[in-house]
Amino acid sequence: MPRALLGFVMMLTLAGASPAPQPFALLGPAGQHTLPPDAVAGIVAEADAATARQPRARADLHTEGTLPNQGIREESLYAKEDQPAILAMGLAWRTTGKPKYLEGADRYLLAWATTYRPSFNPIDETGFDQLILASDLTGPDLPQSTRARLGTFWRSLATGYLDAMDGQPKNSRTNWQSHRVKLATMAAFASGDPTLIRRARVAYRRQVSANIRADGSVFDFYERDALHYVTYDLDPLLMAALSAKAHGEDWYDWKARSGASLAAAVAWLRPYALGAKTHVEFVRSRIQFDRDRAAAGQKEYAPHVWSRGAAVGTMALSAACDLREVSTAAQVARETGRSPPAWLALVR
Repeated sequence: MPRALLGFVMMLTLAGASPAPQPFALLGPAGQHTLPPDAVAGIVAEADAATARQPRARADLHTEGTLPNQGIREESLYAKEDQPAILAMGLAWRTTGKPKYLEGADRYLLAWATTYRPSFNPIDETGFDQLILASDLTGPDLPQSTRARLGTFWRSLATGYLDAMDGQPKNSRTNWQSHRVKLATMAAFASGDPTLIRRARVAYRRQVSANIRADGSVFDFYERDALHYVTYDLDPLLMAALSAKAHGEDWYDWKARSGASLAAAVAWLRPYALGAKTHVEFVRSRIQFDRDRAAAGQKEYAPHVWSRGAAVGTMALSAACDLREVSTAAQVARETGRSPPAWLALVR
């Protein structure tokens, strides 16, 4: 074929080609699944309230390790109210298609991506997973300038957390590391960068190996003597595994040399979630801050019988990773009267 004709054919081929798919973290393009009808009204109400106000984006957030009215705790909590609001606008856009929700999500996401400066404290920043989910829900429809700014932000977030985990960050074996893994993994997939995704996979496996024992129990249970910290440790790992699953990878059943796996950790928690076992929380916690919080009036950190309703979200996440857990998740939700996050209906 003459070179000129070959070039013309290639031009036609490229002109007719579909655009490259928008990278996403966990919630891919709209599919057959929809939100439960009983959840839509609440989501729309929250989204409406958010569109009627201004974003509360700020350059810094800090609540970790603080007691009420210490430092910038209250200001940070006020700003963090944007996080579920942004996700609500994303869900409302996906559900209703009304432009005001897309415009609101764009306004909030851009405000945070241009204002906030990551500290790479995973407890302060764990709620950014809601912004990542919102960008999944709205990304293909956002202005190109917003998509570009978010892409830079997610890449920076993933790189910072992965670099931190390659060293010896604070609490590198505890739930802190699980939250680092979650944020790094979701941001890596959101960026679409294969190198960051590979590094996130390695970080996840290191944390499973370090944090989960062969019997499925986790390091945090022995350090904090609390199932509260078991779920707080497993939830971010489940989010990371769910992101991987959305891209065709099975992290949930991956086993360390010890035999430890995220699936085994969920199995360890299951009898507590079902009520077959009970536990009195924080009696033998090794962490002074738990006692400080109890003394400051935060009763959830004083000794008390764990409420299995606190496992509804954890079991729902595990069910999204593994269909074998669906019946358990449904039973725990039904018996406790608690509902899992509404967005999970989009990944069933």
